Amino acid sequence: MPFRKPAPESAISTLPHPAYRPEIDGLRMIAVLAVVLYHFDVPGVAGGFAGVDVFFVISGYLIGGILWRDMSESGQLHLARFYIRRVKRLAPAYFAMASVTAMAAWFVFLPFEFREFGKSLIAATVYLSNVLFWRGEGYFDIGADVKALLHTWSLAVEEQFYIALPLLMLVLRASRRMLFWALVVGFAASLAASVWITPMSQTTAFYLFPFRAWELLAGVLLAIHGQSRQARLDWHPGLSWLGLALVLGGLALIESEGFPGWQAAIPVAGTVLLILNGRQANPVNRALAARLPVFIGQISYSLYLWHWPVLVLSKYWRDGYSGPGEAAGWMALSFVLAVISWRYVERPFRQIEGARGWPVLGALALPTGAMLAIGGLAYVKDGMPGRFGSETRPHIAASADFLQDFSRCHTPANGPFAGVELCPIGPEGAPRVAIWGDSHLRAMKEGLETAAWEAGTPGLLIWHAGCPPLFGIEKRESYATRAEDAACATANATIRAGLTSLEAVHSLLLVGRWSYYATGAGVGRDAQNTIALSGHGGATNPAVFARALDATVPILEERFERIFVLRQPPELPLYDSREVARQLAHGRITPEDAPLALPRDRAQARAAPGEALFAPWVETESLHLIDPWPQLCDASECSVMQDGESWYFDNNHLTNRAARVLAPLFAPVFEGTGP
Repeated sequence: MPFRKPAPESAISTLPHPAYRPEIDGLRMIAVLAVVLYHFDVPGVAGGFAGVDVFFVISGYLIGGILWRDMSESGQLHLARFYIRRVKRLAPAYFAMASVTAMAAWFVFLPFEFREFGKSLIAATVYLSNVLFWRGEGYFDIGADVKALLHTWSLAVEEQFYIALPLLMLVLRASRRMLFWALVVGFAASLAASVWITPMSQTTAFYLFPFRAWELLAGVLLAIHGQSRQARLDWHPGLSWLGLALVLGGLALIESEGFPGWQAAIPVAGTVLLILNGRQANPVNRALAARLPVFIGQISYSLYLWHWPVLVLSKYWRDGYSGPGEAAGWMALSFVLAVISWRYVERPFRQIEGARGWPVLGALALPTGAMLAIGGLAYVKDGMPGRFGSETRPHIAASADFLQDFSRCHTPANGPFAGVELCPIGPEGAPRVAIWGDSHLRAMKEGLETAAWEAGTPGLLIWHAGCPPLFGIEKRESYATRAEDAACATANATIRAGLTSLEAVHSLLLVGRWSYYATGAGVGRDAQNTIALSGHGGATNPAVFARALDATVPILEERFERIFVLRQPPELPLYDSREVARQLAHGRITPEDAPLALPRDRAQARAAPGEALFAPWVETESLHLIDPWPQLCDASECSVMQDGESWYFDNNHLTNRAARVLAPLFAPVFEGTGP
C-alpha cells in the first residue's frame, strides 16, 4: 500500500499562534521517515504507512488550535488570511513537484499510464485525488507502482479538512459549547464509521475524508482542551514514553490488512500523548527537539511530496532496483530534492508578507491552469501514443484496451442479486441469456455485448473477479484478503438463489480461468499467485472442482434449457502488454525477444487439467463448449498477435478488440432466445 503525507507547519504569522514547539517537528520526522522507509521496502517498518495518521493528528492540533484561538480572542474567524496562508504554505512546493513529475512521466510512461497520470494531476490540483483513487481501485486498474501522484490522496484529505472545519466553526461560532460538542460527536461518529466500514470496504475507509476525519479531530479537540483549560502540557514522563511506544510500535507492527479501522487508533493515541505532554522535560521530548529531528521535520512536507514520484518513476525507468544500494541512492535523491524544495520553494513563498487575497489567487491561477491543461491534454489525447515507435504500439494499444462502458452496470443493494455486480447487455428488457463468470467474463464483455445486439436479445452478465462460477466452493487466494475470499463464497450463494429469479432466461454461459482453479496456481508472470479450493469434501483442487461441477450442473439443468461453457483462451505465460510495451519503448528488449507466442502443445498441457474436468459433461451434452482456440492458435503455436494487433491484455485476459472479433462464437448462446 503506497501512501501518506506530512501535515503543514504550525506558524501562521498573520493569525494568532502559540509558541513554536520543536518537539512537534521531531514527531514529524518520525512520521515521514516511517513513510519513506516503508515505501522503499526497508525492513522494520511494516506499518510505516501509518505515519500519515501521525501527521493528521498534528495537522488537526495546529490548524484547529489556530482557528479556535482566533475565534476565542476576536469573536470571529479570519478565513481569508487563513486560506491565503494555507495556499502560500502548500501550493508552491506541490506545483514544483507536479511540474517536474509531469515532465518525467511524459518521457517514461506508456500512453495509458500517462493518460491516467493526467487524470490524477487534475484531481490532485483540485484536491480530489483521494476520491479518484478510491473510485479507481478495480481489477484492471493500473497498479500503485505507476501512480506517480498516488501520495496526494492525503493532501486532498487535509485540504477537505481545511474547508470543512472552518465552515463548521463559522456556522456554530455563536456557541462555542455547541461547537465543541459538535466536534466531539463528529469525532466519535467518524471513528465508529471507520471501524465499521473497514472490514467491508477497506479502500473506502482508507481514502475518504469522512472516515479519516476523526484523526484530524483528535488533534483539534486536544488543541481546544489545551486552550480552554490553559493546560501546561507538562504532566509526567511516563506519558511521553507511552506515546512514543504507541507510535513506534504502531509503525513497526501494524498490518495493512484491516487498516485503518481500530489499528489507526494506536499511532493516533500515541501522537496525542506526545503532544499533550510535549512541554515536560524528559528524554523523549529532548530527543524530539534536537537539531537533526527538527530539521527533518521541517523538510517533511517536501520530503513526502518528492519521495513517492522519485520511487515510482525510478523503479519504472529501471525496471526495478538492482539491490538495496540502488534503492538507497534513490532515497538519498529524495532527501536532496526535499532540501532544495524546502530551501528555495517552501521558505521563500511562506515568508512573503502582506499578500492579499486577489494577488494570491492570481498567482495561484497560473500554475493551477497549467496543471489542469497538462492533465487534460494527456487525458484527451489518450496519453499521446505518437511518442513511441511502430513496434511498440500494438502492445501499447493492448495495454489500454480493457476500458469498457460500465454505465449500465450496477451492484444492487437489495433483491435477489444483492451485493453482486450485474451488467445488462444488448437491448433493454428482461434478460433471456445469463452469463456467469470471473474476470475472464469481464474481459469478454465487448464480444458478448456485440453478440447480444446482433441477436436482438437482452442478456445479463453476473461476475465476481477471482471467483470460480461454481456452487458450494470456498477459496483461499494468496493475493486476496480473507474478506475478499469470503466475499466469493457469499456471492456464489447469492447467485445460486438469484438465478431462480431470472424467469425469462433460457441459456446460461459459464466463463472462468479454469486452468488456474484446477491447478491451484498461475503461470509465468503470475506463477506466484496461488488458490486453494475447498468444499464438497474434496481434498485437492481437482477433486473440489469435479465435485462442485457434479453439484452445480444438475441444478443449472433444472433451471435452464441450455448451458454453455467457454473454453479458456490459451495462456501465454510470459506476456503482459504493459510490460512488453515498456521494455520495447525503453530498449530493454528487441521485438524478436518479446514473449509473444507459445507452442500449442505447451498451451494445451496448461489447459488440460481444467478441460479434463469439463470433458464428461461436454460429452453427454449437458454442457456445450464454445472454443476460441482456432482464432488464437494455428497448428503449431498460439500467439498474442493476430492481424498485426495484440489480442492479449496480460497472460490470460483478452483485449476488447479480441472479444469483439470473437463475438460470432457466442451466437449459439443467443439462438432461439428471442421473445
